[in-house]
Amino acid sequence: MLEMTREEFEELVAEALDRIPPELTRLMDNVAVFVEDEPPAEDPELLGLYEGTPLTERGEWYAGVLPDRITIYRGPTLRLCTSREEVVEETEVTVVHEVAHHFGIDDERLHALGYG
Repeated sequence: MLEMTREEFEELVAEALDRIPPELTRLMDNVAVFVEDEPPAEDPELLGLYEGTPLTERGEWYAGVLPDRITIYRGPTLRLCTSREEVVEETEVTVVHEVAHHFGIDDERLHALGYG
């Protein structure tokens, strides 16, 4: 398995978020991004997870709720990749994939766009 500290991986996630165009990040609302070492035991190869209510599904009722949560998992990403460059690329794809879910884009469309 490729070695990378948690701090280094968190920095890659932050850099991937920084590469999202500002016109999109300004639209992100009530969402927090986290890095965890491992995903839930029932899905050990999961690279990222979006939990929340996509912007496209929010209505007048949407108030006073906890932030949506995007989690990027370090362990499976490092096990999947064989070089730092691959980790950078995979992390960016995963971050974009999960942020897209926040905007209401489903997996089928993301796969078609190359973010599967």
